[in-house]
Order: sequence, then structure tokens, then C-alpha cells
Amino acid sequence: MITGPQLRAARALLGIDQKTLAEAAGVSLPTIQRMEASGGNVRGIVDTLVKVVSALEAAGIELIGENTPSQGSGRGVRFRAVDRKPAAKATDAAPVEPITAKR
Repeated sequence: MITGPQLRAARALLGIDQKTLAEAAGVSLPTIQRMEASGGNVRGIVDTLVKVVSALEAAGIELIGENTPSQGSGRGVRFRAVDRKPAAKATDAAPVEPITAKR
């Protein structure tokens, strides 16, 4: 499954807009907009989801599911386990509060 935030992140990594992804996947722009607006797993027609995921994979994106190891190599981005410990200070400045993301 792919989530709305994953879809937005994949586009950001590729540096493309919603229209470009829609064209690459062969789906409509409103379809991509609806998918990205999803709070959780994207729901829709399976064929449409397959088209979007295939377009992302063809562009070099590896979608990594929750608690799934990456099969590829190279750079990537994923959520890590939240430990709620303040990050180590690089300077004597006050500690920075961690950014919380909606998953």
C-alpha cells in the first residue's frame, strides 16, 4: 500500500508536480490530488494504484512499507522509530524540539 504522504514525498524526491505524475501514470490530475489528500493508505481502483506505483518505480522510487527492509541500495528517506529523546547538541545552544510528523 501507499499513503498520501508517501506519494507526496516520492514526488518531492523526483522534483515533479502532480500534473507530471498524472501524465506519467496515465491517470487524471484530480486522481493524484485525491490520492495525496488521503490521510492514511490511498484507496481507489487497484488498476489506478498500480499505474501510479509503476510510474514512480519506473522513475527510480522504491516504496518502503511499514517495518519493511529496503531492497535497494543508495540514498533514501524513511521514518525512524520515534524515541522522544532530545537530539545530541551540536553547539551550546538550547536543544531543539523534535519535529512531529503526522503519519
